[in-house]
Amino acid sequence: MSLSSTRIDEISADVFRISTYLPDYNLEFNQFLVRDEQPLLYHTGMNLLFPVVREAVAKLIAPEDLRWVGFSHFEQDECGSLNEWLAIAPDARPVCNMLSALVNVNDVTRRENPFMEHGEVFSTGRKRFRFLSTPHVPHCWDASLLFEETQGVLFCSDLFSHSGEQPALAPDIAARAHDALLEEQQGPFRDSMAYNAHTDAILSALAELEPAVLAVMHGSSHAGNGAAALQELRRSLRTILGAEPGAERARG
Repeated sequence: MSLSSTRIDEISADVFRISTYLPDYNLEFNQFLVRDEQPLLYHTGMNLLFPVVREAVAKLIAPEDLRWVGFSHFEQDECGSLNEWLAIAPDARPVCNMLSALVNVNDVTRRENPFMEHGEVFSTGRKRFRFLSTPHVPHCWDASLLFEETQGVLFCSDLFSHSGEQPALAPDIAARAHDALLEEQQGPFRDSMAYNAHTDAILSALAELEPAVLAVMHGSSHAGNGAAALQELRRSLRTILGAEPGAERARG
């Protein structure tokens, strides 16, 4: 499988987007390195990407200094090379909830990992993070997101995903996500997202955080009115998936 060159862009102070475009998928795979006293990597990428992501991280910090490894849910692009990172930085801690730890992470890493509660806050030094359990948002029952409170950066995983090789930041990611959702409904991943009252409540709570930056896994990130973008995403999901906020049925 072919790779394009890996790019590094600072999307907020000491928050770096590490992006590799895979032409075979027409999709970018983004990791985010937070440079601080206790550095944090959000998304590990799959094993295929580990060498290029490690090389990019080494340009920003000493990889062995990594202390936190965050990801939303158990998928190869989210945490596929978790063990490789823990081998380099054995003192690093996976950032996950109880369900993720008990069902997947402890078994895969072959060690007992502490887990976080919804709303728990931790510090990497100058930066302060709030852990958010978000089941099935964007995917999977173990899903979670991270909100960096000092600069308002929401690490939002597959929310707002869109294809192509994209700039680091773009103003119109909600419109791009809308188009991507429409296209997705015609293919094998049409049930990858859910929308019901539960989804709506989580997206509303995320909008209430009023993030200044949305750090997106696939495609451009966004600096600006994150709350408005999240509300627009809610409307797109409701329109495209055809579920009213009070409905009991969920797709995906």
